[in-house]
Parts: sequence; C-alpha cells; structure tokens
Amino acid sequence: MPFLNFDSRHFSVNEKNAVTAALTALETALAAKVANLSPEERKQFGSVNEQNKLVINKVKEYRDIQPALGCPDVDWVEFMNDFDTRAFLQGSIQRLQNLIDGMTNAKILHDWDNYQSALIDYDYAKFKFNANVPNYQNKVEELSQFFAGRPPGSKQNTPPESTS
Repeated sequence: MPFLNFDSRHFSVNEKNAVTAALTALETALAAKVANLSPEERKQFGSVNEQNKLVINKVKEYRDIQPALGCPDVDWVEFMNDFDTRAFLQGSIQRLQNLIDGMTNAKILHDWDNYQSALIDYDYAKFKFNANVPNYQNKVEELSQFFAGRPPGSKQNTPPESTS
C-alpha cells in the first residue's frame, strides 16, 4: 500500500478565511504601487544586474559619506526614495517568494496524496469490475483513458506534472 496522507496539514474554514483576507489586504495595500509593464517595457527597462547594483550602492555610499561630491543635477531626495523603496520591495518579494515556495511544496504533497488515493480507488474499481460486480464497468472505462499507453497491470505512482 502506498504511503498516504503525506501532508495532513489541512486548512480550517477560519484559516482559509484569514489567508484570503490577508491576501486581499495585501492586494489593496499594493494596488496603487505596483506596476504593470508590457513585455516591450520589461525588455526596455530590464533589470539592474549585479554589477549595476554595485554602481548604485557605491554612488549612495559616496552620497552618504561625502554629499558635496554628488552631482547637483540628481534629485537626491528622489534617489534615496527609490533606493529605500527598492530595498523594501526586494525584502517583501523575498518574503512572498518564501511563502510561495512553501505553499507550492505543500500543494505538491496534497496533489501526491490525492493521486495515490485515486490510484487505489482505480485499482479497487478494476478489482470489482474483474469480479463482475455491477456498476464498475463505466468507471473503469472512463478512468482507463488516463492510463492509455501503459502496459496492462503496470503501476504508475508518479502524478502527471502539475501545471500550477
């Protein structure tokens, strides 16, 4: 028998509501701040690579230590606001990514549990069908379409790749 209930951390209704409310609050808080770039704009602006981040950090360091050396044409208040906002966003993105990774991993385990149970149920239906128990023929025929191309009697305990 396959190992079942690998990840039994299920959400109560209250927990689901709390997560949904927190996500809604986050979406509301960020609505006026997030940007929606087209693919062309993403290509145009790209992302600042690590080398260029070093340039930004060095300019900021000089601005902090020797502000008299800074270019008077640069809006230094805006520069610092951009710098601080970027750092805040980067930290927030990392925290969200950690949550996404953890949620994705938990979903994978729940998918695995569902698939293993579905295989057990399919095997049970085949057993009942082969024992000529009424009402199992349609179930076996409908489920067998998902196993086309596999040798009869083979077991496939690996679920198909998840699309999300």
